Amino acid sequence: MNFNTLKEYQDKLQKAEFTCLDLVEDYLERINNHKHLNAFVEVYSSDARSRATVIDEKIKRGKGGKLAGLILGIKDNICFEGHGVTAASKILNNFESLYSSTVVERLLAEDAIIIGRLNCDEFAMGSANEYSTYGPVKNPIDNTRVTGGSSGGSAAAVAANLCHATLGSDTGGSIRQPASFCGIIGFKPTYGRISRHGLVAYSSSFDQIGPFTKSVEDAALLYEIMAGSDEYDNTLTQKEVVKSSFEKPTSTKKIAYLKETLENDHIDPEVKARTLELIEKLKAEGHQVEAIDFNWLDYMVPIYYILTTAEASSNLARYDGIHFGHRSEKATDLESAYKLSRTEGFGAEVKRRILLGTFVLSSGYYDAYYGKAQKARGMVKRQTDAIFKDFDFIISPTTPHTAFKSGVKPEDPTSLYLEDIFTVHANIGGYPAISLPKGEHSNGMPFGLQLMSASFNEASLLEFSDYVMNIK
Repeated sequence: MNFNTLKEYQDKLQKAEFTCLDLVEDYLERINNHKHLNAFVEVYSSDARSRATVIDEKIKRGKGGKLAGLILGIKDNICFEGHGVTAASKILNNFESLYSSTVVERLLAEDAIIIGRLNCDEFAMGSANEYSTYGPVKNPIDNTRVTGGSSGGSAAAVAANLCHATLGSDTGGSIRQPASFCGIIGFKPTYGRISRHGLVAYSSSFDQIGPFTKSVEDAALLYEIMAGSDEYDNTLTQKEVVKSSFEKPTSTKKIAYLKETLENDHIDPEVKARTLELIEKLKAEGHQVEAIDFNWLDYMVPIYYILTTAEASSNLARYDGIHFGHRSEKATDLESAYKLSRTEGFGAEVKRRILLGTFVLSSGYYDAYYGKAQKARGMVKRQTDAIFKDFDFIISPTTPHTAFKSGVKPEDPTSLYLEDIFTVHANIGGYPAISLPKGEHSNGMPFGLQLMSASFNEASLLEFSDYVMNIK
């Protein structure tokens, strides 16, 4: 069974053509047959079967929720009570969550079925999903290539039809980049729209939970259910969550593209050509699309990595081998317990970012790095807010190229940080952004088109995204 939208599936459920349990069994078989992708780190077989049976009865009585029968996977940094959550790190090996995240509670309340937790880069730090204690995730389209990261398992599961939809987290592009590499939809809402309660923190002022789907309509539905105020997260807005109507735009839109994103030596020529082709098609549809100057592109990756590593060094201090998680068996005293537990428990990339973050926060360097990066972040946001006063959306490629070959070990590991060049903008300013599968390269791999809008303008962004998806 393969459905692009939840509505297709629910229509057939209502007609009793099959049951939720039938679909769970089908997905469990597919997951077992696709173990080589390494997308799932744990499958909740018995839980999913039991819940499917209950929801089938609710559907028969006409009491099913908005997500009745939706089969969902969650990234291994989102808490689900009574189930493991490790953020793909040895330091949390065998840790079981004592509570469910707000997003999980809200989705379960609408009768979603969680089928398992998904592989990711350790503590959501990576752009290839190769920094995981469980090993790398393989791209289902070409198993020799990466899925992108950090939510690579979430993207692979949807692309390989191992579940209807998945949840990921996006700190600098960790939903949109793997969506681009795997040829599906990945949506990051505005920072402060969806509760981070129960999300294992990487960088608290950047992290945002969002969905992977095959349709914009499903992404919107999941977003609308998860969004809204939460007493456990005081960074959330009290603004109303507006629902998308998905009617064809009755007015033309003003769309900007940053010259620096397309007039760039590092962008793949086919990615550039396809983006420009789509821009011309939007113009032909009557929309106004203009190139604008934005002189901050070269600074955004440094801003992002200075601030996120600083926050990570603080957030990850809690994993110390004392309170919970991995504790070294070689420890002989308190000091060695701290040192050895963290040395053994964290992977190389996490250690690298903790060290970078500790350095930029250290005495004598705080103002030179962290302080300046915060000021620069504010300037990026102000300039972008000014763009959104004149334009409805900003358009760009999601990634500069298609998924690269797995196992590539660059001499400078920080060179992979440039994979986020087009996606970090949305996280620095907290804007909503979506990756749409609108391109196919001559190498057979997909790539995405990114749309970004002003903060808390998700409804318009999703409506226009659905419209763009129908442009050939």
